[in-house]
Amino acid sequence: MLRVLLSPRMLAFHALVALIVPSFAWLGFWQLDRWEDESAKVALQEANMAAAPVPAERLTAPGEDLSADEQWRRVTVTGHYTPEHELLVRNRDGSRGVGLHVLTPLVTEGGTALLVNRGWIEQPPTAKTRPDVPPPPDGQVAVTGRLRFSETEESTGIRVRDGLPKGQIMIVDVDRIAANLPYPVYGGYAELTDQRPEGTDQPEQVPPPEPNTGMNLSYAVQWWIFTAIAIGGWVFLMRREIADARSNDESAPPEAAAGTPSGDGAGGPDRESPRSGARL
Repeated sequence: MLRVLLSPRMLAFHALVALIVPSFAWLGFWQLDRWEDESAKVALQEANMAAAPVPAERLTAPGEDLSADEQWRRVTVTGHYTPEHELLVRNRDGSRGVGLHVLTPLVTEGGTALLVNRGWIEQPPTAKTRPDVPPPPDGQVAVTGRLRFSETEESTGIRVRDGLPKGQIMIVDVDRIAANLPYPVYGGYAELTDQRPEGTDQPEQVPPPEPNTGMNLSYAVQWWIFTAIAIGGWVFLMRREIADARSNDESAPPEAAAGTPSGDGAGGPDRESPRSGARL
């Protein structure tokens, strides 16, 4: 058995299994960790969206980044829209395909603005065509919206490019937008969920995100299945090699097994049969 299991071919196979099995097991636990992280994010997201709305100034402030624990929280703010500073965010999905998000600052009585994503509109026929944007309600408006992080190229995977039509942007980079506005701007921005008065023919509201923990749990299970297959294949091959070696030993001639030289007779080539009458 040791002769078979310690043969050069089997030693190479042992080394391969010793490398594969811990690697596959580690990949499974890595995917499990990712699934747990995504599940925690989804749980926080659902809890924040279900929480009662609070005034925006309790969760964010001008020039400050939004806390990771506060994303998706609903906030309320009262003020007036400034459509002269309105921006259109390109390449955003809606119910009828790719279009634009309408981002309008809402200035509070204290003079601080919150960027409000009022919703989705259809893409115009050409990039240079001015889209038909529904105007926001006039006068004082009470807005409720979900807080979102300021966007970056890294967080969105969208590359910012120059040469866009006036008033259009690729990502909602709050700091860059605030630098071109005449009033301070809260950190983060809000996706509109409700406003009073509602206004007429408003953009299509951005729907809440669907809970998604990804495929990481299934990937973890797959890696562990691969680990079990590798171990099972290793055991199967060892058993087969041992069985083949035993079968070869049992089927070998006794003379070969004993190491006796073979010839035409038991006594060798010079030994004559007693029936011949020759001397032995």
